[in-house]
Amino acid sequence: MNVTGAPSGPVREATRTDSLLAALGGLVAAYVSLAVADLVASRVRPEASPVVAVGSAVVDRTPAALKDWAIRAFGENDKAVLQLGILLFLALFAVGTGLLALRHRVLGAAAVGAFGLLGALAAVTRPDSDSAADAVPSLVGAAVGGILLYVLVGRLLASGGGVGTGTEAGTGSGAEARPGAGAGFGDGPEPGPHPGSGPARADRRRFLVVAASSGLAATGAAALGRAVGSPAEENATASRAALRLPRPASPAPPVPAGARPAVAGISPFTTPNRDFYRVDTALVVPKVNADRWRLRLHGAGVREELTLTLRDLMARRTVERDITLACVSNEVGGPYVGNARWLGAPLADLLREAGVRPPSEGGPADQLVARSVDGMTIGTPVEEVMDGRDALLAFGMNGEPLPFEHGFPVRMVVPGLYGYVSACKWIESIELTTFDAYDAYWVPRGWSAEAPVKTQSRIDTPRPFGRPSAGTVMVAGVAWAQHRGVRRVEVRVDDGPWRDARLAAEATRDTWRQWTYPWEAPPGRHTLTVRATDGTGATQPERRTDIMPDGAQGWHSVVVTVEEGG
Repeated sequence: MNVTGAPSGPVREATRTDSLLAALGGLVAAYVSLAVADLVASRVRPEASPVVAVGSAVVDRTPAALKDWAIRAFGENDKAVLQLGILLFLALFAVGTGLLALRHRVLGAAAVGAFGLLGALAAVTRPDSDSAADAVPSLVGAAVGGILLYVLVGRLLASGGGVGTGTEAGTGSGAEARPGAGAGFGDGPEPGPHPGSGPARADRRRFLVVAASSGLAATGAAALGRAVGSPAEENATASRAALRLPRPASPAPPVPAGARPAVAGISPFTTPNRDFYRVDTALVVPKVNADRWRLRLHGAGVREELTLTLRDLMARRTVERDITLACVSNEVGGPYVGNARWLGAPLADLLREAGVRPPSEGGPADQLVARSVDGMTIGTPVEEVMDGRDALLAFGMNGEPLPFEHGFPVRMVVPGLYGYVSACKWIESIELTTFDAYDAYWVPRGWSAEAPVKTQSRIDTPRPFGRPSAGTVMVAGVAWAQHRGVRRVEVRVDDGPWRDARLAAEATRDTWRQWTYPWEAPPGRHTLTVRATDGTGATQPERRTDIMPDGAQGWHSVVVTVEEGG
């Protein structure tokens, strides 16, 4: 009795070559499984791809300290590194399933199916999943991969369908496997052809033909899927291309002529969209169709629930402002800060029209919870949103519709607060509630519920470990203290006295300020340090602190070696 489905007949002993080929078969089956799943996901929803779904589940369950380490170590490549790690784990798993299938074909194929079930479960339990169809890519991919592995191992050992261990072909009884033999586990059937004989070589050739053709077909299918793209993504891209931004009722004030010192190496006053930092948890950038986008406003203190389209939002009074955004993950001297010209509708106006009052006026809600299409939740203090600052529901960035990476079609921008408590991208709902009643995504992970931006300054040039020539060296950089402004920047060389840097003209108190300091640099190794004082008169402290729980602080320093002039 052959309970595993392996062909009956004489079998041969598995060799090391068979084991290597079985491991290869597991890898091929996994590759084909993922390619098929991605192809199906391109027609369902890219976020339903098993690697993306499992990766997103891993992100949600990763301790905050590990996430912070990944951002520090890999920067904006942290998501690619995570996906690579998942693929490496899957490769090891695939090798194991291939070796398992060499002895138990059904169990090996079932292991592929089990991984598919894990991907399906991860996909349908994501906060942004609204359909059981999200399970389809993982299930279809696993089914194809499992069948392929079963077939590949069958081709590898076609002359006997198993290995000479008594665990596959001899599963029924020892008498069936070999007349007159006992039923002991170690008793194997009569060996078939010698491993180096013609039939064995033919088995392996058939295996390699099936493996190669399957891999090529999967590669073609994956390329086709990427070339054709997702209908939903295509519609979203078309909706962005067709969008025409309204002329602002309140244009941004002109940037003062002295706000942009002409110093090589300093950060530009306006950060180009392509260079603007991106820190979020989305492994696949959501692409939302602007024509189908809706914003729901509801919760405590809302007189009547509202639902707005993008056209509704753009038809309101629009405001254009230069605002600097900073990420709480930015370490002292780090890159996760940028300045852009945003266009949008004032959030406070919308809230007041809906009947919302801040706590200082007796309103019942002290927290605004913004929800993204990818399930992210951002908690923002209502008082700050409604205190007169330019808190926006932004749909434009530096003169064009928001890039998908930065929240198209609409995101929140609130000057003076770190992004994790204000800058919800791909926003789809706003709920008025309290900090006591609800913890947004980052709070249970160890971050503070409220996080005003801390005063910071950074040396952009000379670069760390630079080797400028002796003489006049222009030290320059940026300083920021959004919604308080920057009053003063000072530079120190080694342990010398603090010297005032030249501050560029201030655009607004919500933007960073560039600064310069001409330094007569003598030869040798030197340490340059900078500190800033904000508009309230508070100077940033010397001691460096970690980014958790509410942002890093401390002085930024760079070490340079000044060389003799040539």
